[in-house]
Amino acid sequence: MALIRLVIVLAAVSGINYVTWRWLASVNWEAWWIAVPLVVAETYSLIDSLIFALGAWRLRERHEAPPITRPVTVDVLVTTYNEPLDLVMRTARAALDIRYPHQTWILDDGDRPELRALAEAEGIGVITRSQAWSDRPRHAKAGNLNNALMVTEGEFMLILDADQVPKPQILDRTLGWFEDDGVALVQTPQWFVNVPPSDPLGSQAPLFYGPIQQSKDGWNAAFFCGSNAILRREALMQLGVSRYVDEVTLAVNRGVRSSRRILNRARQEHGGDPRIASALDAVGAALDEVKVEIARGDALADVTYAFQARIDRVRRELTDQDMASVRDELRALAEITGDTEALAVIDEVTLDALGDRSLSPLGALESISMLVSSFEVGRDEEAQAIMPLATISVTEDMATSMRLHGLGWKSVYHDEVLAVGLAPEDLPTMLTQRLRWAQGTMQVMFRENPLVQRGLSWGQRIMYFGTMWSYLAGFAGIVYIAAPVLYLSFGVMPVQAWSVDFFARFIPFFVLNQLLFLVVANGRPTWRGAQYSLALFPVWIRSVTTAFGNVYRGRALGFSVTPKTRATEGRPRWDLVRPQLIAMAALVLSLVAVAIRYAVGQAEGIAPLINIVWVLYDLMVFSIIIRAVLYTPPSDLELKEN
Repeated sequence: MALIRLVIVLAAVSGINYVTWRWLASVNWEAWWIAVPLVVAETYSLIDSLIFALGAWRLRERHEAPPITRPVTVDVLVTTYNEPLDLVMRTARAALDIRYPHQTWILDDGDRPELRALAEAEGIGVITRSQAWSDRPRHAKAGNLNNALMVTEGEFMLILDADQVPKPQILDRTLGWFEDDGVALVQTPQWFVNVPPSDPLGSQAPLFYGPIQQSKDGWNAAFFCGSNAILRREALMQLGVSRYVDEVTLAVNRGVRSSRRILNRARQEHGGDPRIASALDAVGAALDEVKVEIARGDALADVTYAFQARIDRVRRELTDQDMASVRDELRALAEITGDTEALAVIDEVTLDALGDRSLSPLGALESISMLVSSFEVGRDEEAQAIMPLATISVTEDMATSMRLHGLGWKSVYHDEVLAVGLAPEDLPTMLTQRLRWAQGTMQVMFRENPLVQRGLSWGQRIMYFGTMWSYLAGFAGIVYIAAPVLYLSFGVMPVQAWSVDFFARFIPFFVLNQLLFLVVANGRPTWRGAQYSLALFPVWIRSVTTAFGNVYRGRALGFSVTPKTRATEGRPRWDLVRPQLIAMAALVLSLVAVAIRYAVGQAEGIAPLINIVWVLYDLMVFSIIIRAVLYTPPSDLELKEN
């Protein structure tokens, strides 16, 4: 740890020194349109590096849980939608064989009778959605788990994806962490058996399921990854109730603000009538009382019920006054005409019906009626009022753990492979998975930015934000591709001079950052992850833009379950990596262009050489895309435990 912290300090100092110099002394303002984006991209990379370094400062390794001192009840929940039956049953059978006493459930969101028959024949429970979910938002996997929470009873829940086969000792090795009553979550790594050592699709994540999660753990910010995790029911239910109260309170406060605007308009239109003005004043007083009661912490159901009752009284008083006026007019008309029989059809029952239908001639009455609907505590639009697992994102895991941390709960990252799964076996499937992960993360950032969330420590805020920040790399990637291409092809220089000042600052920054990754990784391979960080730049950009459109413009995002079998057979899908192929072509053409410029004497000095090395590095990174398109998994690669 002392070595890691020494490298962190040196890398941070060199990085800040380099980027400060870049902003103050090296930007070529004559070519600002590429010079500024480049220095912004470098600043982005520095911030990314500093967040990584901050996490590593408290890197925490956990391998042995304390012994559990009392028996606890556990539900093992295997989530599935449309995965092959044999795959689901393999996981469920392994779950049934877990040594610690537990109840095994398959959560079948596809409601397949054949799966139920297979499971129940082997003593495995099956849970499907109740009728309450019909014609209501289903919320994908989060909804499936929320539904199961209401029909199971275990103190703890082990959540497994359909392909994640647990080892028999998974609960014995992890339950001890819950001896600390403040722990809500224990996350273990995800490791895949169908990935060759070369890992051409970048499926294994040794840096994330290692130093990154361990770093977050040091700040009590290790988060739920959707599978291979154990959660405390008490913490989830507290979260569900807390979120329900917060959301209803927010709705009521929003209703109060809207009601004020309605009242102001009603006063402008009808304030000249003392009777109406008095009624609107009564409504205003009711709104003031609602605010006081909410601030005091009174039960929302009581607050909203009392408010609706007061509004009903005001509404009834106005209606009764109107109906009394109509009765008087009818009596006067009957006395003048002497034809009481013709008016007999308008009796007391008819008048009461008119009152119930709010047929008052006063426009303000309709405005007052609108107020009542703004204070509905029930959530009839949802299948169930309490939703412990977050439904704000296509990936429910990160938002759920962030909310748990906001309530003061702790998490643990247990760095031991205790379940093995299946990774995507072709490029289309891998891209679907990565896009969904990134979209879900960005949805959380746009809806619940951790930097402003209540209850989180500053370290937790930065650790969560760092994960979200990393998906902005796609925009920086475009600049890192364009800058050397523009220089080698057209001589456009974003830096004023490739002088000693540049190398004296850049080289220490670059070398120390690479050293930091090496010492933190502690022998784990990181190159494949670095390649895909740049090579998937179109995916990261799409995730940001689509999540933004979903959150702020209401555009549908959709949800795709990651297929557990190959999505395509036959021809390679070059069409899926068209942006990367265009980038590679531009990089190669820039090398041709600089060769021509050398030949005609237009290129000289060290600057072209630096950019040539830069282009060659980018091409090495993008070479993984070619391998990914052409990759075919070995036919004899079988599931096995390593």
